[in-house]
Amino acid sequence: MLLEAKQLTHSYSSPLFEGVSLQLQPSETIAIVGVSGSGKSTLLNILAGFITPKNGSVSHFGVDFQNRDRKSKEEFRKRDIGVIFQSHYLFRGFTALENIEVASIISGKQVDREILERLGIGSVLNQKVAQLSGGQQQRVSIARVLMKQPKIIFADEPTGNLDNTNSYQVMKTIFEYIEEKRGGLVLVTHDMDLAKKCNRVFRLEHGKFSEI
Repeated sequence: MLLEAKQLTHSYSSPLFEGVSLQLQPSETIAIVGVSGSGKSTLLNILAGFITPKNGSVSHFGVDFQNRDRKSKEEFRKRDIGVIFQSHYLFRGFTALENIEVASIISGKQVDREILERLGIGSVLNQKVAQLSGGQQQRVSIARVLMKQPKIIFADEPTGNLDNTNSYQVMKTIFEYIEEKRGGLVLVTHDMDLAKKCNRVFRLEHGKFSEI
């Protein structure tokens, strides 16, 4: 099992959600849908180990994340997971390729040129990030995540800056990666059509979490 969450509860000034449990198996894709403000992104960050839940536990590869020591947590974030944020977080003074190479250096993995072509950014690799469109920057950001060859990908609205054609190509590439590497995907989206392409779909609404 890649990931297991048990009875997650979280709140800020008021309760956000409670009783969230799920499992992610190899080669499996999961979508989480819900209205803005329902807590989808917070839940994603808890599952990825960036936020500690008020109650409950999250295990990756059979190990409770909170029981890992600091070095193990850092290695896990650096090598085993990839996170696709709504914002790009690219180094704007670097070229597209230099941004991607940073991930390869950190993870010790080779740049996979085939994936870059499948994402449609092969022709812009030598351009500075600031010269790229928002959609191109998003695809560079996604390529950077895939170059790490993570076992689990956490994606928060990964196609929000893309048109329909590029959105389809990007998600096709991600789904193929998950299948080829026997990895797992947890996707947060408001797009039900995209969500339905995943193996399972969950809704987070009014603090309750249920499969649909």
